[in-house]
Amino acid sequence: MKNLNALSLFSSAGLAETYFAKNGVSVKIANELLSDRAEFYKHLYPETKMICGDITSPALYTQLITEARKSKCNFIIATPPCQGMSTAGKKEKDDPRNRLITTVVKVIQELKPDFVIIENVSAILKTNIFIEGKWLNINEYLYTELSANYNFNERKIVNAMYYGIAQSRERCVYLLSRKKFKFNWEFPIPTSQVTSLRDAIGDLPSLDPNVTDISEEERNTLFPEYYNKRNKGLSISKWHYPPRHKIRHVIAMQRTPEGCSAWNNKKYYPTLIDGSKSKGYKNTYKRQWWDKPAYTVTRYTSRLGSQENGHPGNATNNSIEEEQRLWSDARVFSIFELMRVSSLPDDWNIPEWASSDLIREIIGEGVPPKLFEAALINLNNLLSK
Repeated sequence: MKNLNALSLFSSAGLAETYFAKNGVSVKIANELLSDRAEFYKHLYPETKMICGDITSPALYTQLITEARKSKCNFIIATPPCQGMSTAGKKEKDDPRNRLITTVVKVIQELKPDFVIIENVSAILKTNIFIEGKWLNINEYLYTELSANYNFNERKIVNAMYYGIAQSRERCVYLLSRKKFKFNWEFPIPTSQVTSLRDAIGDLPSLDPNVTDISEEERNTLFPEYYNKRNKGLSISKWHYPPRHKIRHVIAMQRTPEGCSAWNNKKYYPTLIDGSKSKGYKNTYKRQWWDKPAYTVTRYTSRLGSQENGHPGNATNNSIEEEQRLWSDARVFSIFELMRVSSLPDDWNIPEWASSDLIREIIGEGVPPKLFEAALINLNNLLSK
């Protein structure tokens, strides 16, 4: 591939860029608003100059452009926040985060890179923003501002599960190439075969949950293999350790089969601390399926009470009677399992200081990096012709 130097905007910890260097793209400059994400990024990519702060600040924006020019950045990756458009967010009509796309366009117009990746949720195609006294559709706005100089890809909606990733995650990704290259940069044609959870994590040892509100004596009675299982997990990876849960949630999940929600149980359903039945959506306290890709990984993967976070488990006793029914792994995924379903390498270099919650949030926010690698492989092929 030709020498590509990249500027990364809204970088978070740089998950999307995991396989960039391997595919000929050197990220020289990065920008992230949140300091904990920026520090995580610097740990992963010590050679990249991270500029932490608000890109809408005139001083920081000027610094970013100056540094990008010094580094001869001819590639931009921009993954602006999606909460204003996501179905998991409030979807306020004039969420200011939606207008950050205008800053991305401004940077592109100033730096004139050869190639650009812009990623967001698929709802970006139908989202309007208020600019200069009128509402404009973001997709139309991008074409109006950039199509004179750039070719746009036709297949913008892609799902990670068709690119060798064990996660169903649909995104909108714009691949832009300057018209001088005389080609359309596209994703490879999706495969018809998907990668399942069994493919990704089926080889990993079972874990009992780390129940935080019972005594050691109770743990030894309820989970006699807890420490043996934990040690087997840690022998695979320091990040394959038991997630923390409350006993009342664990009991409900032990009676919940693969692919089902504990809300369907007649007796062993999620309860409040006083024992009364709690409230929640039907896709919470739910186990996933072994032979399907994982559901979209979110920022809240530590919670059984968040959407579809349960490990599929295995039947110890698959009785139709709840009293006898018992399933293993009554827990959410370990961090190592999340790495696998997000297509991160097993040796992903997580900083020691990072908390479990921060790591889970970063993985949930990030693009599975093998998705972008598929696009870069195609770009390599186009440039080598």
